[in-house]
Amino acid sequence: MEGALTARDRVGIQDFVLLDETTDAAFLSNLKKRFSRDLIYTYIGTLLVSVNPYKELDIYNKKQMETYMGINFFELPPHIYALADNAYQTMLTEFDNHFILISGESGAGKTEASKKILQYYAVSCPSTTLLNTVRDKMLMSNPVLEAFGNAKTLKNDNSSRFGKYMDIQFDSQGDAVGGHILNYLLEKSRVVHQNHGERNFHIFYQLVEGGEDDLLHQLGLERDAQHYNYLTQGECAIVSSINDRNDWKTVKNALQIINIEEINTNHLFGIVSSVLHLGNIRFESNSKGQAVLANNDELRWVSNLLGVDARSLQEGLTYRKIEARHDQVLSPFTVDHAIYARDALAKAIYGQTFTWLVNRINESMENKDPSRKTVIGLLDIYGFEVFYVNSFEQFCINYCNEKLQQLFIQLTLASEQEEYEAEGIEWEPVQFFNNKIICDLVEEKHRGIISILDEECLRPGDATDLTFLERLEDKMGNHPHFVTHKLADKMTRKTLERGDFRLLHYAGEVTYCSHLCLTRQNVLFFSLLKLICQSKNAIVKECFSTMDADSRRRPETVATQFKSSLLKLTEILMAKEAWYIRCLKSNESKQPGQFDEALIRHQVKYLGLMEHLRVRRAGFAYRRKFDVFLKRYKPLCPATWPHWRGEPADGVEVLVQHLGYLPNEYKMGRTKIFIRHPRTLYATEDAFEKCKHELGERTSAVYYQCPVFATTKIETCWRGVQARKEREKRAWAVKVIKKFIKGYMNRGQAKSSDNSEYLAFVRQNYLNRLKNHLPKTVLDKTSWLPPPAVLTEVRHLLSRYCVKKHSNIFKGKKESYPQSVAQPFMDTRITSNQTHKPTVFHSVFLQYSVPVIKYDRNGFKPRPRQLVLTQTAAYVIEEAKIKQRVLYTSLKGISVSNLTDGIIVFHITCEDPKQKGDLVMQCDHLFEFLTKLCVIANKQNAVKVVQGSIKIEIQAGKESAVDFSTGHEPMVYKAKNGHLMVVRRVLFLMMTSCVLSALP
Repeated sequence: MEGALTARDRVGIQDFVLLDETTDAAFLSNLKKRFSRDLIYTYIGTLLVSVNPYKELDIYNKKQMETYMGINFFELPPHIYALADNAYQTMLTEFDNHFILISGESGAGKTEASKKILQYYAVSCPSTTLLNTVRDKMLMSNPVLEAFGNAKTLKNDNSSRFGKYMDIQFDSQGDAVGGHILNYLLEKSRVVHQNHGERNFHIFYQLVEGGEDDLLHQLGLERDAQHYNYLTQGECAIVSSINDRNDWKTVKNALQIINIEEINTNHLFGIVSSVLHLGNIRFESNSKGQAVLANNDELRWVSNLLGVDARSLQEGLTYRKIEARHDQVLSPFTVDHAIYARDALAKAIYGQTFTWLVNRINESMENKDPSRKTVIGLLDIYGFEVFYVNSFEQFCINYCNEKLQQLFIQLTLASEQEEYEAEGIEWEPVQFFNNKIICDLVEEKHRGIISILDEECLRPGDATDLTFLERLEDKMGNHPHFVTHKLADKMTRKTLERGDFRLLHYAGEVTYCSHLCLTRQNVLFFSLLKLICQSKNAIVKECFSTMDADSRRRPETVATQFKSSLLKLTEILMAKEAWYIRCLKSNESKQPGQFDEALIRHQVKYLGLMEHLRVRRAGFAYRRKFDVFLKRYKPLCPATWPHWRGEPADGVEVLVQHLGYLPNEYKMGRTKIFIRHPRTLYATEDAFEKCKHELGERTSAVYYQCPVFATTKIETCWRGVQARKEREKRAWAVKVIKKFIKGYMNRGQAKSSDNSEYLAFVRQNYLNRLKNHLPKTVLDKTSWLPPPAVLTEVRHLLSRYCVKKHSNIFKGKKESYPQSVAQPFMDTRITSNQTHKPTVFHSVFLQYSVPVIKYDRNGFKPRPRQLVLTQTAAYVIEEAKIKQRVLYTSLKGISVSNLTDGIIVFHITCEDPKQKGDLVMQCDHLFEFLTKLCVIANKQNAVKVVQGSIKIEIQAGKESAVDFSTGHEPMVYKAKNGHLMVVRRVLFLMMTSCVLSALP
């Protein structure tokens, strides 16, 4: 990353955070510079900006994938593989869940980005036959979902007309073992209406163009899309970039791979055909103005394909059934009402079938192993949309983007603040636009736009755009982000129609047509719903089986359903670590090499990229670990070059002082240096580049002055070094062999300098053999491997080693287990002169005692205590006072983490709300204590080693948890979410520090 700064004038900067100026012009200039060199990826911190090049680039092959595997995020140029790999590696290291949010306009490359990530995981994750099957299903779910959920629009020939969230499940080894998909807001209105230049969903054309003759005959279809009303409104059934016949074969093959049985495949195509036949049902008006069918042929096909009674279907499409007490009245439809009912039925059937298809894909990818999985979620969702006419779909899409922007800023700010606090850097408040006011405007109960839309749809009579607008103006007339023709000033009124309302979103103004917002809420009439619930088509019957056809309650509107699903999605995302990909269209004509600045500026604004950049740039633009910074720039200071012998932090301080950094230009954290301005880093990098050239020139000059002499000198020195090493190696070998022979000859004598090393070797060799031949129980004193005669004291030592029992519980499960094996167990950890026994213990035989830290149930305040084990119970003691008694019969379980901490949780049966709940303690002798407890209380099967959080019951009905994370210093504290947070020191760092401290 830093090395690329020297070429910034030519190829731009790889991370927008390092721009010297955070202006729109500087942002676009950098983007254009990189795009002109086919560098389509750029970072904003850990956010990836991707510009669609509209051409194939040779940057997605297997070699590229291998290049980015396991590499630090900023070590290589920006790439979607770098983001995917870092999300994966972080998930494995921290064992927590992540999600990647992919957003952008239609045609910006969101679906392709999602495919690239899936392909990367398919190659980079470990491979088995089972895992390959799972991956095949994940990859082949794409063509199925694209066929049923994608369509040609004015902006994109393969536009996703639904939001998709896919969880990829990984086991503890990092293998992809399952998946799950959630879908949001399928654009069902497209089934019955398409704008000029657009198509219906791909599957309709694939079936008509690619279906076998026999299949079309069975479904009553003709091989001509122009024959169907639902396929001709956009007047572009044939598209040069789409091969419907080939896509049909791909979809049929994919349906087999995701385990859709042949009978269900036939039912599925029957439903698709029924929608086409429904669209061809035409109505005429009789002399009374009532709707009647113009032709019964299409009705009969719908009846056959859906397995419903033809007469009841005709009645449902032309009459509304009104129930008044015990009577039923049939109210005839007008032609408009009949078309409304027909279209509502078509949309309901297709929408429910799409949901069924997603559920079947989930079943095929489901992993039934109950062990805990971590996930990486992929959220491929529409970006902010502004068209000439904006309807209900744009309203929902933009509301979704408001919620995601709110989440985006919250998570970004939280991430930044967390890093600052961890490094001990004072957090500087960031000024940003809080769009909660707009989210409330849309979703607030009883006052938001969605609530008013619901009320308008529910009220008696026909809802109109005027009554809807009047309600909006009445409820939110003074809201600063809401404008109508009536509420606007004279200048704004010229840009608004009387039936429109305008919202001032975080990304800009959007004008919505209130009439289209109302018409998109149409729901299925009860008579038709009741009829469809009786369908003999297995898929239709399953889809509508959960609906109560006899309920008099009006179904939720589409807006309310979307609001509920969006809130659930937000909850899912809030529980995961976030990664972001923002996709941009380079031009509207989809031509390679064209960079439309006006279009790009529009997308940068609507995706909130400048807002995100300002949040990332607040405070310090650049931060790096001390050792990384020092390793790169140490040639710039004589005191640090060529080697710095002290702490990296001290070396960095010396280096920046030599470079002349001002106090306000940088801050020293606990593990990182923070640099405020990019220009400071630019100057440092330019100086480093100059220094490299000078060092190279100096070395070359010396060498070329005397090439022969230099060559001879180097050869002589090298031979001398090798000879000295060989001599030292031989002398060392002779010394060791002599000492070993001497030790063997004196092995029966008392320990001395002559035999001490030999005896240590014998002891080590015996212990290595012993670890594979341990007794089956702690109490077994007879089956220990006999020690050599020279180790007369080994019996005494072995009687105090209780390794086998807790090895069964902890071996291979808890990280600190290997270091504990060499530590002998003690009979007790608290002697009689260290504590006063309560009077209750005078007549009780004490089995074991140990000091612990007990954490209060309310507030998790640490309390030093002593834990005493007897034959029947465990006692928590403060000096001579018993604070709590835990009978072994009430101890239903014991939990510890798989990490290096000493946290122990006693899960206690808690039926009475006044009774104390689970006991949370920290013990320095965890293995010894739990082994003693297992033997005394016979609780060998009660100890569970848990990966992730440990759930605790504070009292009956009230739960909390103990969470774990890693850090450079161990600590235990109450987290903001109310849980107990245990920060354990990374085992690798602990081991490293131990090794370094042992070095001379």
